[in-house]
Amino acid sequence: MTRRHATHGGTTSFPALGTTATVLTVDHRALPEAERILRHELAAVDRACSRFRPDSELSRVNAAAGRPVAVGELFALALQAALRAAELTDGAVDPTVGRAVIGLGYDRTFAVLRPQDAVPLPVARPASGRRRIAWDPRARRVLVPRGTSLDLGATAKALAADLAAERIAAATGSGVLVNLGGDLATAGPAPAGGWAVGLADDQAATAPGPVVAIASGALATSGTTVRAWRRGGRTVHHVVDPATGHPAAPHWHTVTVAAATCVDANTASTAAIVLGPAAPDWLAATGLPARLVHHDGAVSRIGAWPDEPTGACGSPATSTRPDCLVGPPDQHAGARR
Repeated sequence: MTRRHATHGGTTSFPALGTTATVLTVDHRALPEAERILRHELAAVDRACSRFRPDSELSRVNAAAGRPVAVGELFALALQAALRAAELTDGAVDPTVGRAVIGLGYDRTFAVLRPQDAVPLPVARPASGRRRIAWDPRARRVLVPRGTSLDLGATAKALAADLAAERIAAATGSGVLVNLGGDLATAGPAPAGGWAVGLADDQAATAPGPVVAIASGALATSGTTVRAWRRGGRTVHHVVDPATGHPAAPHWHTVTVAAATCVDANTASTAAIVLGPAAPDWLAATGLPARLVHHDGAVSRIGAWPDEPTGACGSPATSTRPDCLVGPPDQHAGARR
């Protein structure tokens, strides 16, 4: 659905990658091309990186465990982003958690996942780790060891947001914001006062919480409550601690991080969920602004994250009406211009 407003901006949303994809443009005339590019980029990422498509490159790589596989340019970018995330977080975010995620019951798209209380949880094992992946970037050949399955979910969607935003801005000349279920990237000139982004900490929230304004860069939100289900008589979720193979301990309800790219923002927000009580010190060391909501509702702000209820990452918020509602992660987000 496309809306045009007095600001001459445009927005449209559609389902993609198991969530809602939203694109906003400063110039409404750029919107048709922006939507076309976004749909093209998301389809390409799905073909390359989906765990749920037997014909995806990721499925082909996992099926060939123990043998080297040549991969395409987009999969190579996604794999390099995942390996870089593992390096930057010292393994707190690692692409070799695929078997653990599948063992928890997340072996199909979340939309069709069914409760499986009676099914016991498998014995959890630590992920094999990024250093076990043999990757030749020049030849674009990857070898995954036997018994290992890759999952690029912590970085591939964020990479898609970054790529789409940059390509839309380059093709149209308009400022653009792309939101993929809480993974948010911007490119080109922002609207006056920046993009106003509303943060929702609760899946049941009917209105956004605090509003921040961003003139450039990206935001990402990670959490443990939206993509959660029952397995073996307990509630589990999709953020796995690679060190244990278990879902990360439920310390933070949501973590939102601002960074230059969506990949970096989502890498940091996911790592914070895994790190639990150690996350504030780790985030402070990165220099990235962040907002952490504890399960008891207490809010911690790191670095340059603004005080609430108004403020901005880089410039003051000029309106209490958000352009885009972000979080909890993977909740269908509404966008307004």
